[in-house]
Amino acid sequence: MMLNAIDLTQLLSLFSFNRDEPMLFTSGLFWVLFLVFLPVYALLKSQRHKMMIFVIAFSLFFFYKSSGWFFLLLVATSFIDWWVAQFIDSSKNRTERRIALTVSLVLSLSVLLFFKYSNFVIWNINELINGNFQPLDLILPVGVSFYTFRTISYVVDVYKGKIQPTDDYIDYLFFLSYFPCLVAGPIVRARDFMPQLQENKPATREMIYGGLFLVMLGILKKAVFADYIAQYNNIAFGNPSGYTGFELLMAVLGFTMQIYCDFSGYSDMAIGLGGIMGFDLGINFNYPYRSLNVTEFWHRWHITLSTWLRDYVYIPLGGNRKGKVRQHINLMVTMLLGGLWHGAAWTFVVWGAGHGIALCVHKLSKPWLDRIESTPVTRFFSWLMTFSFVAFLWIFFRANSFHAADQVIRGILTDFEWAYLPVFLARRSTWCIMLAIIFGLHFVPRHVWDRMRDWFINVHWAVKLVIFIVLIQLVLQFASATVQPFLYSQF
Repeated sequence: MMLNAIDLTQLLSLFSFNRDEPMLFTSGLFWVLFLVFLPVYALLKSQRHKMMIFVIAFSLFFFYKSSGWFFLLLVATSFIDWWVAQFIDSSKNRTERRIALTVSLVLSLSVLLFFKYSNFVIWNINELINGNFQPLDLILPVGVSFYTFRTISYVVDVYKGKIQPTDDYIDYLFFLSYFPCLVAGPIVRARDFMPQLQENKPATREMIYGGLFLVMLGILKKAVFADYIAQYNNIAFGNPSGYTGFELLMAVLGFTMQIYCDFSGYSDMAIGLGGIMGFDLGINFNYPYRSLNVTEFWHRWHITLSTWLRDYVYIPLGGNRKGKVRQHINLMVTMLLGGLWHGAAWTFVVWGAGHGIALCVHKLSKPWLDRIESTPVTRFFSWLMTFSFVAFLWIFFRANSFHAADQVIRGILTDFEWAYLPVFLARRSTWCIMLAIIFGLHFVPRHVWDRMRDWFINVHWAVKLVIFIVLIQLVLQFASATVQPFLYSQF
């Protein structure tokens, strides 16, 4: 009897929220549950309403395992914004519509501001008045920034008449809680997602196996490359004064590749899961480190976020329609907000400001830059300057404080010697090989990746199984002692 009680307790613990072990796509439990979920989903796919109820239940459980009872916050948000959208669409009174939109925006942003920025505000007040206000014991609901942005885009698009609101609350709850997009995006918009939900087309063979290809690629990026190189990056950024300039530069390059593999790997998994289920979630990364200028970088990096900021912040502020000075102010405001969105710290604001300044400088210089002949040499130096600038700003993104960022920068500038290269290569050979592979694969032409995906789709299932087994072996071989969380799940 005691043994059965222990087994039951252990079983129940698997289905309860653990603050120290939130369920993410790297969790073994998630994949076990997903393998159970998938055949049931396939059976219910043709019965649209039953399928939606089943997916919503799974999505809310996934959110519960990630953030505890905060999943009820998402349910409440979804109901309020669904009702507000219905009211906006039915009302003919412009003032009423504006009030309803304002109420929706205030409520959505208030939730985000409270959970994400309360302690940031308290810390700044303490600094300004030498106060002693204690920080609040808050848990940041996983993915709150992402689903907040999605619900804002829905209500605003209804207000502007770009989409018709759904009459069925279940449709909207499905859209907002859809688990592949829940933790860290992509920020899929209702106008792209809802028509697919209405049509409810079955997943094609290309979507299923193409999605599996993306999932496996994402696991490789995240669980093998990002998690492994993160180990050294965390040590170096945790104690920058204990490392030479060369070692700190390697940590900066390491984090530059880590954050790409981490977030694009997550996006690949999310988009791949969507494909397996018959949904096209678009593209979120398009080889950003190939960019020849900062403007191009933001057309390639976190595409769903950059387009959201463009459409719901930059353009409403006036965009480029009110003169050059106003355009640059709008750019700076947008990027400052984008920086603060990433984290409640002034280092993130500096990161956003740096990109904002670079975007303004590029737009000012464009008439002159366009006169420079495009040659392999000029393109190389354009790429090198862009990549170096982006990597430099990642220092502020990763550092825990301005003091730590200053130590990293000063160490690179004042204590850099190439003599450390052979020693570093010898001591961290696997790390260096991984960094080189990530960097090299980043420049593989897109059509090559497309051909690899097509080959994987058409190859015999036994070959697919062998590739999957090899991938799992790589994950086990390079797994760190503690699984690294998705960086963007914190935002």
